[in-house]
Amino acid sequence: MIQIAMIPARYAATRFPAKLMQMLGSKTVIHQTYDATVATGLFDEVVVVTDSDIIYKEITSCGGKAVMSKKEHESGSDRIAEAAEGMKADIIVNVQGDTPFVKREPLEKLLKQFDDPSVQVASMMQALTKQSEIEDPNFVKVAVDKNMNSLFFSRSVIPYPRDKNALITYYEHIGVYAFRKKTLLDFTKWPVTPLEAAEKVECLRYLENGVPLRMIVVDYMGIEIDTPEDLERAGKLL
Repeated sequence: MIQIAMIPARYAATRFPAKLMQMLGSKTVIHQTYDATVATGLFDEVVVVTDSDIIYKEITSCGGKAVMSKKEHESGSDRIAEAAEGMKADIIVNVQGDTPFVKREPLEKLLKQFDDPSVQVASMMQALTKQSEIEDPNFVKVAVDKNMNSLFFSRSVIPYPRDKNALITYYEHIGVYAFRKKTLLDFTKWPVTPLEAAEKVECLRYLENGVPLRMIVVDYMGIEIDTPEDLERAGKLL
């Protein structure tokens, strides 16, 4: 199977504008993410897909591969689908540009899910232990069934702890997805769905069209850079 990693990289993020071009250690956030993805050695190709000349030059100037997206897009998946349509690929992994701590082992486990022919989309989650993070809407939570298929994603606390004595693990959705190419292209043909629009969580579009995501539990995957505070924490982690 041909496996490609694509990194959607939008410059004008709503909560933290130009976050991908902020310095994290000696490199920008997007450069760190690109290098970490290449370093896994899992992919036939790694490509940054961006709407920004600045990000395009940042990646190509260091010898990386980047392409410019031609349209405005509702989500990162829409952005990479445009670029992926003309590429030879069986499995496409969407590595978010603001996840600079990606590692080989969880990505390898993610790709392994496609040995099951019923899996169309797969993604990652990690356990949340701090109550402040469980209640923080910047942490997207996910609930799964007994087969590890997603039931719902939300910025709210799910499941709601009505029974305070019930033992429950809360999971944060990690913004790394893998798709069969056809399923990714199907996604772009579906209009934005009501739950997706309300939560601003793109994977809800799959659920609302009857496609569950196969979730895997991974060890601590570091920090997604959504806010200036995240960048500060990431600097300490680095």
